[in-house]
Amino acid sequence: MSTVTAAVPRRRRAGSRRAAAGYLFVAPFLVVFVAMLVVPLAYAGYLSLFREQLIGGTTFAGLDNYTRALSDDRLLGGVARVGAFFAIQVPVMLGLALFFALALDSGVLWLSRLLRLGIFVPYAVPSVVAALMWGYLYGPDFGPIAQLFEKVGWNAPNLLGSDLMLGSLANVVTWEFTGYNMIILYAALRSVPTELYEAAAVDGAGAWRIAWSIKIPALRPALLLTLIFSVIGSFQLFNEPQLLQRLAPNVIDSAYTPNLYAYSLAFTSQDVNYAAAVSFLLGVVIVAVSYTVQLAANRRRS
Repeated sequence: MSTVTAAVPRRRRAGSRRAAAGYLFVAPFLVVFVAMLVVPLAYAGYLSLFREQLIGGTTFAGLDNYTRALSDDRLLGGVARVGAFFAIQVPVMLGLALFFALALDSGVLWLSRLLRLGIFVPYAVPSVVAALMWGYLYGPDFGPIAQLFEKVGWNAPNLLGSDLMLGSLANVVTWEFTGYNMIILYAALRSVPTELYEAAAVDGAGAWRIAWSIKIPALRPALLLTLIFSVIGSFQLFNEPQLLQRLAPNVIDSAYTPNLYAYSLAFTSQDVNYAAAVSFLLGVVIVAVSYTVQLAANRRRS
């Protein structure tokens, strides 16, 4: 009886040591997470509740900055613009990523590893470099696209004009992130048991039938993940319009996207408090859209 009684504290001490070791392993992440995310968010939330005035200095504004943001036509126009960007660009990008993932998984392509690497390489290119490269290609006076149209005797479209700018930005982002999403989908396909394909082939199913009835349904969780990532990326669009703004300043203004607007408010207009409120509202929009997408996907699955 005494032996059993003595063993209980030893087990508790061993369990406590294991728990302490687990916390030590997690501690570096928690420190970075708190220092780089929680503290800046808390400070931004604090700033959003104040207002700088010429007379009186910094004063408590409560929710006035948020009320102002909700009626700011420039901010609402930017949100609507990235909403249209999301509705057009994301289906094209995910459709291409799905097509490439299915083609590579089919095993009928030659040099599939080289093709997979080639499709993924644009994601490894920094977005700043990608925007500069495509800005050069889009140039109406010096760009290769315009020169090619001139050589065949056609009028080159103004890819940096107001009518085509959103599509030009969508093309840059699609070029950058199709490979990234393809890798996620391809990895999900590799985890599907091959016995399912073999059973379907025995039943007479062809490659298209297997892809439609087995592969694509198996990809629903991965597709949902890529869709949520795309929601976040679309509403945080910044690098591409910020760099192309120098080539088309009359088309891309300081409020072309919400992120660009918050940046301009903070570092150009020096209105840090209002910029913090705009950033928080943008975060709320991203969370709301992501939750709506996930809820719609779960309802369709059930």
